[in-house]
Order: sequence, then C-alpha cells, then structure tokens
Amino acid sequence: MKRAVRALRVIGLVEGVSFLLLLGVAMPLKYAAGMPGAVTVVGWAHGLLFIALWAAAGWAWKKGLSENLAGLTLVASVLPGGPFVLDRWLKRAEEGADGGDGEGGEDGEAGERRVEPGG
Repeated sequence: MKRAVRALRVIGLVEGVSFLLLLGVAMPLKYAAGMPGAVTVVGWAHGLLFIALWAAAGWAWKKGLSENLAGLTLVASVLPGGPFVLDRWLKRAEEGADGGDGEGGEDGEAGERRVEPGG
C-alpha cells in the first residue's frame, strides 16, 4: 500500500498545482490578455492529471487505503487547494502502511490494514 499512497500523494500535489495554475494564471491570460492557448495547454495537462489522480485513488484503495480517505481524495480533487490539505492525511496513511520494506510482501499484500483520516 505504501507505494500506491506515495504515488497518490505525488500525483495529488502535481494535480493541485495544475488546478491552481489553470485558475490563477491560464484563465486570467485567456480573458484579460486574449490568450486562449494558455487554457488549452494547462487545461489538457490538468485534465490528464485529474484522471491520473482518480486512478491512483482507486489503486491506493485497492491496496488498503480506507474508503473514507479514498473518497476524500476524490472530493479534494475538485476543490482548489484540496489536494494540499488532504496530503497531511495521506502522509499519515503512507507512514502507517505495511509493506515496501521486505516484510509482508510487496505493497503490503499480506497484513494490509485500512487507514482512516485523522487516525
């Protein structure tokens, strides 16, 4: 599970930055400076990262992340700054995850446990 949650955290942070760039840079360039190409480029990148984040949330859930935390990831992905707030809980889940250290199989295949937000 540790590798899946690590991937989820990295993709979440990059997706969060892309969302803020889309809202804070590309959209103003489109409407204030008449540069619609900025939204095209940043929008495509953000869209791909958004899909990757949802896929990573599914992978992490399959590997042992709690339904609550996986669901919060999906909610956070549509809120500006949401992935940055969520990262604190995901970091805690990553630190508490079994596996990745040679014990219990790769990614905690044996002895997986669900990690809840705040706990």
